[in-house]
Amino acid sequence: MTTPASILLVDDDADLLRLMTMRLTAAGHAVQAVSSAEAALAHLAVRLPSLIITDVRLPGLDGLALFDEVRASHPSLPVILLTAHGNIPDAVEATTRGAHAYLTKPFDGKELLAKINQALVVNAPGPAPAGGDGAWRSEIISRSPRMAEVLSEARLVAATDASVLITGDSGTGKELLARAIHKASPRAAKPFIAVNCGAIPEALLESELFGHVKGAFTGAQGHRQGLIPAAQGGTVFLDEIGDMPLALQVKLLRVLQERMVRPVGSNEALPVDVRVLSATHRDLELAMAEGQFRPDLYYRLNVVKLRLPPLSERREDIALLAQHFLTTLAGRHRKPVRGFAPDALEALVTAPWPGNARQLYNVVEQVCVLATAPLVPLAQVQRALQMPAADVLNYQHAKQRFEREYLNQLLKLTSGHVAEAARLADRNRTEFYRLMQKHGLDPQLFRTGPLTAASASGDKKLSDESST
Repeated sequence: MTTPASILLVDDDADLLRLMTMRLTAAGHAVQAVSSAEAALAHLAVRLPSLIITDVRLPGLDGLALFDEVRASHPSLPVILLTAHGNIPDAVEATTRGAHAYLTKPFDGKELLAKINQALVVNAPGPAPAGGDGAWRSEIISRSPRMAEVLSEARLVAATDASVLITGDSGTGKELLARAIHKASPRAAKPFIAVNCGAIPEALLESELFGHVKGAFTGAQGHRQGLIPAAQGGTVFLDEIGDMPLALQVKLLRVLQERMVRPVGSNEALPVDVRVLSATHRDLELAMAEGQFRPDLYYRLNVVKLRLPPLSERREDIALLAQHFLTTLAGRHRKPVRGFAPDALEALVTAPWPGNARQLYNVVEQVCVLATAPLVPLAQVQRALQMPAADVLNYQHAKQRFEREYLNQLLKLTSGHVAEAARLADRNRTEFYRLMQKHGLDPQLFRTGPLTAASASGDKKLSDESST
């Protein structure tokens, strides 16, 4: 059974919103309906839909501004615009900038469904590999909208043979993403070989990649197959490609262009069929400007670029990752620990994490090994972090900086439990409801589980609760 497509509807006409919700729900889609662009942005901060349908003319932030926000943050998310005749030029301009389509009001219901189906087909990922739709990314633990966007693009590019450059800070999981792309690709049954270009001495790297023949150099007592030929039919992942010496960059470029590998000391080139994925934490554009990285190799590797966000930009994943790591490590170290005390978990979520998921794993392993009780206490987490635990920002400070983002963070941390979020913000529940209403936030969005159908009357429920 296929999962229904999730559609976010945005229109300030309550009757039209209700009608469209009924029609699209009847067509098998999961619909979330909101009456403003601000409310739509609040939804996007929690969960990405498959498609957005928005009116151009909206109170406050208009539909074109919403489209620009979506394109900036989620470039692969399709948007369909609804417009009156007077706004057709704006809608046409938006389609040239990437909007999937526009429909003029009043529009034909069948035409709308046709445009929706077309958008979903064009932007849908390829067929899933054996083992279930989520098997390809099973090692990546996340519920972050930022990561969902990266994974969506990774799923699309996996079906092709395009080279992918994965960027991101150390510890963000670049090799995990490369393995996921391989698993989702037609090459999944063939080898995946990872090479850390920064960990192998320069004098040995060429031999490791391309192989060598007997007598090629002192100590070469026999033929050795290189890692690139060993991945024949599969995928080679070149980690820390920015650390590769310039002389070897030239030879790698030739391999990518000619699809031939010449082992060190050999006069014969061998055909090779591999897909190349690469990763770096370095700024390769700066390295090119400084003459440390070849532009022709950069453009060959960077057909598609995927950036993994640091853990500080996906804090909603920290609790998930910490519990996953703890469960795994408790079994490995035969420890009875099963979870974190609430204040310990809060300390983990609010820590800066310059080392990203790798640092989080290290901290969790340390507290697991030293655990003497079923729940990890705050003191152990503070000791492992080697710094005082950061407190949740008080409301007055957060209001001056980013009030809406602050509310989003609290609701994510508490999975949409308003009373607990209000307690963390040091505000009574009625006032907290008013703040959520001001920013178009619905606590139901932050509850775990699939996107469910809803109507334009959802905002009324929030208003009714805030008056009690």
